[in-house]
Amino acid sequence: MTLTTTSELVASAASDGRAVPAFNVISLEQVEGVVEGIERAGSSALLQISENTALFHGGRFAPLVAACAQIASHSTAPIALHLDHFRDVDLIEEAIATAVELGATSIMVDAAHLDYGDNIFRTASLTRDAHAAGLWVEAELGEIGGKDGTVLDAHAPGARTDPDEAAAFVAATGVDALAVAVGSSHAMTSRTAQLDIDLLSRLAGRVSVPLVLHGSSGVPDDQIRMAVDAGIRKVNIGTALNVSFSAAVQGAMRAEPSALDPRTYLAAGRAAVSDTVAHLCRSVSPVRAGGAR
Repeated sequence: MTLTTTSELVASAASDGRAVPAFNVISLEQVEGVVEGIERAGSSALLQISENTALFHGGRFAPLVAACAQIASHSTAPIALHLDHFRDVDLIEEAIATAVELGATSIMVDAAHLDYGDNIFRTASLTRDAHAAGLWVEAELGEIGGKDGTVLDAHAPGARTDPDEAAAFVAATGVDALAVAVGSSHAMTSRTAQLDIDLLSRLAGRVSVPLVLHGSSGVPDDQIRMAVDAGIRKVNIGTALNVSFSAAVQGAMRAEPSALDPRTYLAAGRAAVSDTVAHLCRSVSPVRAGGAR
């Protein structure tokens, strides 16, 4: 199956009242595990490469994006590639110039760390450039904590996205989707987050583009389903993959401490990621009666 596009997957999910699961990947083993899990669940999904992952790979995102495109293009599942949480303007401009050629069809322009006016100005400018290059654009309003080790109280009043500001922000920037702060946080290793479903419903009623839930690794299955019912159309997941991958690798190394071939423990990590992804796909976007999506 050839790669699909983010806009197609999100539009299809929105028309069916579903959400697209979106998985952040760091290594090839994670990519392979994610794709296998998507296939097992009979789902469609996004592979995401973040700015932090690009920095981990020496500031270069092209090699991993190209590898994701190759792996996804040989999958039986509909998969699209997304560039996530890109903040550095130079890196965003490089991504806009090269993403489509590499196989990515969307980017998140993350200026949520700026004040409201500056967020609008930067996001609008870069969105115009990204649209001209054929990219679908996500942005964020109401900063979601946990990125770069920062700690933000997800329940503090200033951390939540205001529905009126969100509607004005979308109109002013022209973005295609909006990540909103409704009680989740990045980098959570326990699934204890409690979402503000009432706020989410009000946001969905005011905002004209699909809504995105970040920090979903810390959100229980029932809360994810409630969020999707309330209007979330893209669900970002990253930390949960790292937790399962690392636990499996550590377990394999404890079981065979003299093993020198990394394939012995990386295979365990890949299999654990596959299991995690299959479960989360079924939770985020369950297969309907008759197998239709």
